[in-house]
This record gives sequence, C-alpha cells and structure tokens, in this order.
Amino acid sequence: MPFHINFTPGNGFDPTGFGAFGGAQGGGDGTPPPPPRRPKKERKARKAVGNRFTRVLLNLLVTLVVGLVYFYVNLPALNFQSQDLYVFLLLLCAVYCGCAVFTSGFQGEGAKGYFHFVKKQCTAPFSLALAMLIVTAAGSLAGWVVIRAKSYSELLPIQTGDFTQEVDEISYDQNPMLDADSAVLLGNRKLGELADMVSQFEILSTYTQINYRGRPVRVTSLAYGDVIKWFTNRAQGLPAYIIIDMVTQDADVIRLPEGMKYTVAEHFNRNLYRHLRFQFPSMMFDAPVFEIDEEGVPYWVSGRIVKTIGLFGGTDIRGAVLTNAITGESRYYDHGEVPTWVDRVYNSDLIMQQYDYYGSYHNGFLNSIFGQRNVTQTTDGFNYIAIGEDVYMYTGVTSVTSDQSIVGFLLCNQRTKETHFYSIAGATEQSAQGSAQSKVQQMNYKATFPLLLNIAEQPTYFMALKGADGLVKMYAMVNVAQYQIVATGSTLAECEINYRTALADNKLIDGDQAEIVPSGQDEVAGALAEIRTAVMDGNSYYFLRLEGADTFYAVSAAKNPLAAILDVGDRVRIAYTAGSEGSILTAASVTAEGKAAEPVAPKPSAETPEPGVPETGGTELPQEIPGGTQVPIYGIG
Repeated sequence: MPFHINFTPGNGFDPTGFGAFGGAQGGGDGTPPPPPRRPKKERKARKAVGNRFTRVLLNLLVTLVVGLVYFYVNLPALNFQSQDLYVFLLLLCAVYCGCAVFTSGFQGEGAKGYFHFVKKQCTAPFSLALAMLIVTAAGSLAGWVVIRAKSYSELLPIQTGDFTQEVDEISYDQNPMLDADSAVLLGNRKLGELADMVSQFEILSTYTQINYRGRPVRVTSLAYGDVIKWFTNRAQGLPAYIIIDMVTQDADVIRLPEGMKYTVAEHFNRNLYRHLRFQFPSMMFDAPVFEIDEEGVPYWVSGRIVKTIGLFGGTDIRGAVLTNAITGESRYYDHGEVPTWVDRVYNSDLIMQQYDYYGSYHNGFLNSIFGQRNVTQTTDGFNYIAIGEDVYMYTGVTSVTSDQSIVGFLLCNQRTKETHFYSIAGATEQSAQGSAQSKVQQMNYKATFPLLLNIAEQPTYFMALKGADGLVKMYAMVNVAQYQIVATGSTLAECEINYRTALADNKLIDGDQAEIVPSGQDEVAGALAEIRTAVMDGNSYYFLRLEGADTFYAVSAAKNPLAAILDVGDRVRIAYTAGSEGSILTAASVTAEGKAAEPVAPKPSAETPEPGVPETGGTELPQEIPGGTQVPIYGIG
C-alpha cells in the first residue's frame, strides 16, 4: 500500500511542529532564527595597588611631581588674587583623582558607578575643587563692574590743570624726535656693524624710553640668536645693551665688563621670570622693562600687581622689584620708595584702562550705557615725553560719541602715577597726522604718532615724518585747536620757526613771539657777504658769511632748500647751536626776507660727485664740520 501524506489545511496537519515551517526555530516568512544568547561573563575587578596607605602615598607622589613640573614651567603666583593659582590647584586635584582611579582598581559600574567610586576615594580633592569654584565665583561677583562701578572709576586719581602754565616749553636737547619703530631700525643697523656680535646675538624689540643723564633715550637688551648660541655664550652672558639718543638719533652698543646673566632671553633658573618667582613666590608681576641707572648699570624693573576690587578686579601697580641684570640681585621697593632714576613702573595700557574706567563710570554704570552724559575715553595711541627727571605718558581724551576731536588729554608720570587732565578742544592725533602728511604729500612721508608740546603757549602736536626707508626725513607741527595750521621743516629749529610764523599769521601769537630764538640756540642776522658751496658725503652744502663777520655757517641744501636760492646781499636770519665757536659753524636753519622754499624730493642722478670735491671749483673741503673746529675755507670768492 503506497505511503501518502495530506498537507491540506484542515486535515490535521500542524506545520508548527516542524522547525523549517515557522516553528520556534524561525519565522514563517523564512527569516533565520536568532542566535542563542551566551551566558554573561562576570567582569573581574581590577586589583588595587597595595594597601590604602601606599595608594594615598603614591597618589600624592605623582601629584607632587606633576605639580613641580607645572610650577617650574608656568610659574603661577602663589597668591589667592591670582587666577593662575586656581588653575594650578584644580590641575593638582584632577591629577590626584586620576591617580586614585588607577591605583584603586577602577571599581564601579558605568559612569555613575565610577563617579561614586572616585568621590569616595577623592573626598579631599573634590571638596577642595568645590571650595575653589565657590571662592572664585564669589570673588568675581565682588569685583563685578556693574555693582562696583564707583570703585573702578576711582582707580586713577586725576588732577585738572592749565597746560600752558604747568608744562614749560621744552628745550631741544629734551625733545625726542625718534619713535619706537625708528629706534628698532637704528638699533639693528648698529648691531649689524659689529662683526663679533651680529652672528651670535639679536636685539630685543622692547625698547624702553627713559631719561638718561638728562637726555631722552631708548634702551634695550641683547638676546641670544637661538638655543645653540645661548648654550655656547651663556657662561659669559649677554655682553652689551643698545642705547639710542632720541634727539641726535645716534645708536651706541654699550659693552659691559661683565655680561648680563639674568634676562628674559635666558633659560632655566637664570630666566628673569623664573628668577623673580623663586625669590618672590607670592607676588604678581607686570611685564619687566629694561632700564639703566645713571652709571649705566642695567636693571630690570618689574611692577608689582595688586587687585584692589573684589578678588580679581581693580588691577593696579604697587611698588616694583629692581633686578640687577648682571648679578641677579633683586630688591622690592614699595610705592613712593622707588629710586628717582627709574622711569617706568606703570605701563601705559594700564593707565589708559584706568582712565577709561573713570571716563565711563564716574556718573554710574547705567549712565555709561543709557544717556552717556560726560562719558569719555582715551584715543587710540599714546606717546612719551620727558618732563624734568621723569617720563610722562601722553594720550588724548575724546567723547565716546566722537571720533574726530578731543576734549582734552592726559599726562601721567610713569613712576608715580601722578596724572593731570588738561581740557583742550581740538583735533585727534590721527587727524593731526593726516594734516602733516598732506603738507608734504609729494614726498609720501608717513607721520609718527604725535607728541604734545607747548610752543608759544599753544598746545601743539609735534611729529616726525619718515620716508619709505623708515628713517626720519622732516618734522611737522600742528596746532591742536586749529589743526589746519601746519608747519614743516627739515630740522626741529626750522620747523618751530615756520610754526611760530604760521601762528603769528593766524593772529594766535604776537609778531614778537614769532621772532623768539628756539631754546638751546643762538641766532645771527644780517646781509649775506659771501656764499660758497661744496659737496660732502654726497650732500650739497652752502657756506654763508654775513657782512662784517668772519664766521661761515654751513647749511645743508637737503635740510634747508632755501639756501640754494640765496644771493649775496639777501638779508637772512641764521640759527645755530648755542655756545658753538669756530670758523665754520653748522646752521640749524636759515630764513630770508622775501624768500621761502618748500622741501623738494631729491631725484636720483646718474653721476654723484665725489665727497669732498666742490661743485664749482675750489679745493677739497672737510667731510665733517664739528662745532668749534677751526677749518680754513677754500672755494669760490
């Protein structure tokens, strides 16, 4: 009998009894069955390192090592007013907790489990970190400018004054005619002349303007060319520093009998920042500045920073540490005890910030946003001027709603922070620079940021005009109140004479004030009896003799173009350095009745006469004409 199976539904056939027909082994749609679950393997707990005492000791040791390395590299001040300290402590807490996790065996399930485990193992670091966060938040709130606006406005005590009564007319040997960029250029050129130094050292670009033996100068230290050159020269130290006379523009390399071993260019323990931190671990310092005393001994002056509002607000300077760059000897001087030869304790950016606090908040915080009644701010830029034995920072003050005019300006003593505000309406420094440049626009000269001078009891912007080579070519003076009154000159004396004449023409001064000889100079006047010419060092010079006199006055045609059009018989006025004697004196400027000449751009010539050969006949003339030198003149009659 044949075997027969009926698969028709309803005849008692149940396909679910077969695995391939949709039973427990798979779906009826042909999907494969899920793989069987493997039994969960129980994770073994990591073995802890030693006992509890050894783990804590190991954690502390690792934290100590990391902390010492961090402190040596980053040098945080151990002062609760320093935010760097809180970063340092939080780092130590994090390192300790990380070590605790490793040494205790990672016990815990999931993130929450690990958190509870770490919290249990690191109760002290967690508590310390939480306390620091609370202190930081509370200290920041206590110094919040919104609620402490009055305190911020009182950071800078300001006295008002009369500019023309309090600021004397500056003498020529005190007037700095060189800006920072030009100083850098001259310093680099001077170092390039010294074959024994140029290959090993470079010059720090942070020139400091100081008064040195009664003259305004800029000084800076040398630095090692690279790490290899530091390694080969570190035993002797840095052999010299650069000093640039801002009046004569002379640059000198001052060689030291013993090299400077403590500078910002050093490494390891002789690095100035590290040297200061190890000697004064709790003090916060401003950036050190390089200065020299009256004997030429190099020092670093580091202002001591304090916080006067809340925990972190109200940054100010209180005293300074003076470090001998040769020996490393350091001494702290409190405010009011800093030696008078020191010229820079307060930095300019801090003074301007403190004035901006005053200008914004002296009528309350809300007034600085709504209404802005009497809200003022400093202009963009500052400069320095020597007054007496100190260096003062100058900057303009403008209304917060104005950008083309000033309401006055500040003069701040950078050693004592004595600050005076002078109320004078006029043009901003940038507007004055534009006026000066437009006066000589054919030259394409660029004006430096101006100084503020008192000329004939008129507040006056004074600036140098530089050529494309970065060197000073001319000078300009612009009246603050009426900046359309502009005068230029190839020398400072000529510039002042032209400026006084312009003031007299505009009825701002009397005619007799325009005839005043600039300080530090003498003047002669009369009719020209003789004119001779010569070329020296590629420049044309005119030698002028007045009737009834034997002295010749040498005038550079490049600096005084008027000399080229003078004739015998012209009545002239010649200014020269006071006290000079000799047969030939160098003239600072020359003016003539009925004649004037604007500076002209020199055009390159195909042939240049040899230095020392007269342009028209005659015999050789000297290359230089030092004041007081007796030199016979030969040439045209």
